[in-house]
Amino acid sequence: MKTICFYFQIHQPFRLKRYRFFDIGGDHYYYDDFNNEAIITRIAERSYRPALQTLSEMIENSGKKFKAAFSISGTALEQMEIHAPEVIESLKSLAKTGCIEFLAETYAHSLSSLYDDAEFERQVKLHSAKIQNLFGQTPVVFRNTELIYSDEIGEKIQKMGFKGVMIEGAKHILGWKSPNFVYNCASSPKLKILMRNYRFSDDISFRFSNQGWSGFPLTAEKYIDWIASTPENETNINLFMNFDTFGEFQTRESGIFNFLKALPRCAEERKINFRTPSEIFQSTKAVDSIHVMHNISWADEERDTSAWLGNRLQKDAADKLYSISERVRMSKDRRLMQDWNYLQSSDHFYYMSTKHSSDGAVHSHFSPYDTPFDAFTNYMNVLGDFIARVNAQFPDTIENEELNALLTTIHNQDHKIMDLEEELKKLKATKRKESKATKA
Repeated sequence: MKTICFYFQIHQPFRLKRYRFFDIGGDHYYYDDFNNEAIITRIAERSYRPALQTLSEMIENSGKKFKAAFSISGTALEQMEIHAPEVIESLKSLAKTGCIEFLAETYAHSLSSLYDDAEFERQVKLHSAKIQNLFGQTPVVFRNTELIYSDEIGEKIQKMGFKGVMIEGAKHILGWKSPNFVYNCASSPKLKILMRNYRFSDDISFRFSNQGWSGFPLTAEKYIDWIASTPENETNINLFMNFDTFGEFQTRESGIFNFLKALPRCAEERKINFRTPSEIFQSTKAVDSIHVMHNISWADEERDTSAWLGNRLQKDAADKLYSISERVRMSKDRRLMQDWNYLQSSDHFYYMSTKHSSDGAVHSHFSPYDTPFDAFTNYMNVLGDFIARVNAQFPDTIENEELNALLTTIHNQDHKIMDLEEELKKLKATKRKESKATKA
């Protein structure tokens, strides 16, 4: 019996305001509040709210046979809590159905898995705690930023205790193999893998309303027939896509919501079911190992990390950012840590891409800047101010090891003072009792 595994990504970064060189040292607030609120409000209205309502109806009308998974970045959750709380409430309602699974990822939708193991683990734990707090689920399946993955990253994920991971079904990795099976990590066999079927996923995400496409118009019946016609032994069809596909990229007028709503009925007629990633990992054995020697992702034609680190601007910005990661993690300053999270969002590096042709058009569509160089200059100005704030707390003239030793000493002294104060309170209480006894 064939199984469809739907996974939806929701992410929004905190976009930066225009920040000039002359603002460095005088302005420590970096964000374009107007633009951030306008974008999250618009997408919630067009996409998130109607799409979540559609999923709710699909679950109810199918007798809870329809199931799906979400990966929602911490930065998106924060913005929805402020500007679109009704979306959070809808997600909570879906969580209560037992048909929706929430996946773990990096809190800031960051590139930390490529740069700093300690930061990567910190963000994953922070994100899992946020998911548990909001939706009452502790994630057991991982999905890295933009499906970035390699054998090395797989080892890190397995060590953090996750049962499985979602990755791109990149053609140059699969070779003759099909993405429609469960695999495991070559270097950490306990970690199972689900691979995105990019053909069927992109039929919905990118081609649904394309009137020049040979498959247009795409109906639920036609789509399920395509899935049913795959080889009988290929049992898992993994459909991974951005959630704003529904209503934002593919508008309501295109018929996308009616298409989505009809899928469970058509699937049931063809004896195809829906399952969450953890359900698949729990019940299905891996057929083989997948070797991924170099980093892959789901972005652009290359399916690598060049969307974020493909030119010197991007690499310089990322290197500069992560050069201070150890010092930032020493801080107890809430505002500094918040900015640290927001500045790590991969989008800031995506805007610096200098790619051309079709991929370049996609990058330009999402960027709020006129040119990649504008994106780089603005980000580096912000980063310059942020680094100055970090150095004010932890001077760069002192080695990290020395700083750690000093902070440990201060921390131990604080505990010692607290212990002595507690002991003093007890002595004073004892003395009062003795004094009262003597008077009696």
